[in-house]
Amino acid sequence: MPGEQISFKEMCARFEVTPRTLRYYEYIELLQPRREGRARFYGAREVARMTLILRGRRFGFSLEDIRQWLQIYDRQGSREQYQVWLDMAERQLAVLDGQISDLQAARADLDQLRQTTADELARMS
Repeated sequence: MPGEQISFKEMCARFEVTPRTLRYYEYIELLQPRREGRARFYGAREVARMTLILRGRRFGFSLEDIRQWLQIYDRQGSREQYQVWLDMAERQLAVLDGQISDLQAARADLDQLRQTTADELARMS
């Protein structure tokens, strides 16, 4: 339903984040909930922003990168903003490719060590 608001506790549960994390995102102004006294309420805009924040974190972007991403999301981005986003994505894809390569090498090394140990164990029998 449009205009539906969820509480601080519901927001934490929905996104599986700690209260500390949610408060921090508010502190650095990535989120701006509606306040009633000490209570905070989150509407569709904040839920969408949180989805983008967590997606950006999963991709390995810094919070400052995510802030720029959210600026594009909040309003129709300019051609230059979209180009900046594409450049950021290309850089992060290269970082992820490097991490994948490192993990594949580590897995191959571990697999070789496991096989050597299994062979040694078989000779002991």
